[in-house]
Amino acid sequence: MDNQDYILSFTAASVLRAESVRLAGLHEGLKDWDAVREQAVADNLLQARKTASAVRVCRELVFRLQGLSPAELDLLREGTGPEQDQLLWIAICRRYRLVAEFALEVLRERFITFGAPLTLTDFDTFCNRKADWAPELENLAPVTRKKLRQVLFRMLRETGLISDNGSIQPALLGERLCQVVGQTRPADLLYFPVFESDLARRA
Repeated sequence: MDNQDYILSFTAASVLRAESVRLAGLHEGLKDWDAVREQAVADNLLQARKTASAVRVCRELVFRLQGLSPAELDLLREGTGPEQDQLLWIAICRRYRLVAEFALEVLRERFITFGAPLTLTDFDTFCNRKADWAPELENLAPVTRKKLRQVLFRMLRETGLISDNGSIQPALLGERLCQVVGQTRPADLLYFPVFESDLARRA
C-alpha cells in the first residue's frame, strides 16, 4: 500500500468501473492527470448532477488511477470486465491503507482459513482494533464509520470478492493481470482471496 495515513475519502465513490475506464482513456491522450480532471469535470464525463460532486468523485478516481503503472493502465483500458475490476481493487488498496489492511487481515485471512462469511461486525471489530493506535479512527463519528463500512462492502461486492450474503469468492486472477502486476508489485496480488500456491503457478 502506498499511504501510511488512513485516508478515508473512499466514501466519495465505490468502484465505478465504467467511469474509471473513461478517465484512463482520457489519460491515454492527454498524458496529464490534472488535465484529465479538468476535462472530465468540464464535459461532465462522470454524469454527476452537481459540479461539486463531479469534482469530488473525479478527484478520488484519479488518485486511485495514478497508483497504476503504465502497463496496468493499458490493461485497464483494454481488459475484460473482471480484469478491470481486479485492477481497480488493487488501485483502491494502494490508495487507501484502511482498505488494504482489511483486504489482507480480514478478507484474505478469512479465505485461507476457510472461515465464515464476512459480516458488518467484522469491519467494526477490525476498526476497533486499528483505533487503538490511530486517532483518526478512534474519533470517528458513528455515521462516518457506518458510511465507511457501507462503501467498503459495496466495493467488495462490485469486484466480485464477496457475494450478497458475505461469502468470500475466490479471485480468479488471469495470466495477463498477474503478469502486469507482477512486473512491479507482485505482493499486491495478496489483496485478493487467493492462495499463494495458486499465484506461484502463474509466476
